[in-house]
Amino acid sequence: MLETHTLDTLGDAVRSLERQFAALPDLPAPEAGRMQHVLAEVAERLGDNYPYFHPLYAGQMLKPPHPMARAAYALATWINPNNHALDGGRASTGMEREAVAQIAQMFGWEAHLGHLTGGGTMANLEALWVAGQLHPGKKIVASAQSHYTHQRISGVLQLPFDKVPVDCRGRMDLNALATMLQRGDIGCVVATLGTTATGSVDPLPEILALRERYGFRLHIDAAYGGYFMLADNLASETRAAFDRIREADSIVIDPHKHGLQPYGCGCVLFRDPAVGTLYKHDSPATYFSSHELHLGEISLECSRPGASAVALWATMRLLPLARGGEFAQNLAASRRAALDLHARLSRDSRFVTPFVPQLDIVVWAPKTGSADRIFQEAARRNLHLALARLPGGFFGRSDEEILCLRSVLMKPEHEQWMDRIWEILDEAAS
Repeated sequence: MLETHTLDTLGDAVRSLERQFAALPDLPAPEAGRMQHVLAEVAERLGDNYPYFHPLYAGQMLKPPHPMARAAYALATWINPNNHALDGGRASTGMEREAVAQIAQMFGWEAHLGHLTGGGTMANLEALWVAGQLHPGKKIVASAQSHYTHQRISGVLQLPFDKVPVDCRGRMDLNALATMLQRGDIGCVVATLGTTATGSVDPLPEILALRERYGFRLHIDAAYGGYFMLADNLASETRAAFDRIREADSIVIDPHKHGLQPYGCGCVLFRDPAVGTLYKHDSPATYFSSHELHLGEISLECSRPGASAVALWATMRLLPLARGGEFAQNLAASRRAALDLHARLSRDSRFVTPFVPQLDIVVWAPKTGSADRIFQEAARRNLHLALARLPGGFFGRSDEEILCLRSVLMKPEHEQWMDRIWEILDEAAS
């Protein structure tokens, strides 16, 4: 079940890389016998995990890297480039720029400023840091269903933060946002395109209309949902939100989610390249080898793995970010799987489903009995779901919160496995 076909291909690539340094004196090889023993122990330890790579894992946001990403990442570690400065990662820096430019083009941006990060948290930190520099002391607001990282980051940046209530579908409530904006103290609104709990997409066209009136900075957290820009089977209101994403001031997306990359690989993009002046700093050692801009000069992070850039570049070389292409078709398959599961749940009198999924995340609750019991019974049958606490109002209940079941169907194989998934869920619920 674990993909191993790339091992021979990786060996050929390592030998090809080695030939490019043939003029150097040889180095002694490490003792293979001791390594083999330790690696066998590592493999034994790693078996104590849920089968994240398998379609019967339908719980959290865990998607296996593409074999190309794994192989390219591993190949780069033989060099171990550091994309902070050209001195430490000349080739991988170029690959990062090209990969980031392709992501920006996916959103409709040619001119931009951006780079990879260790993940969505660091990417969002940079975006909110820029917002705070441009609107010092003003408040950051995000929906009550946005990722907790925004409130945490605002605390780190010592910026005031507030949550905007949500509607019955987990999206930012526009009337509540308008009321908050009337106070005049909001510097940045964070719109989430794909919340981590339910995959809900905030109503971006209406938020943009409010920006015209109140002049705040707009940041889009598309860490989870950003790649659905390419999907061809979104509902019309969801498509309307993605079609306006280019009008944001900054965007965050995580290639280590739907982008088929190993952890950690995030990306932050700014529409206006001039925000790069906010990063200006001096370094006594790293920026003298080239007059060309180093990525460390437009990043809050210092050392960053060049291997992440190499893996992302290689994956997009194999699977371009094009509508109608293989990559986009796989996203559409994930959404079809979510719609299929939602339809089955809606027809079953044992469950209540609050709303049709906008992306590929499905949430539901048993009408009677325990969500935790179903979670445990499904796991005993090798179907791994997730549990989440969501507002009772989503389910038409008066409870402040209820424990519900949640599936992230982010593997395209989930569509073909839906009959088996439903069979096990049916048994677990009975």
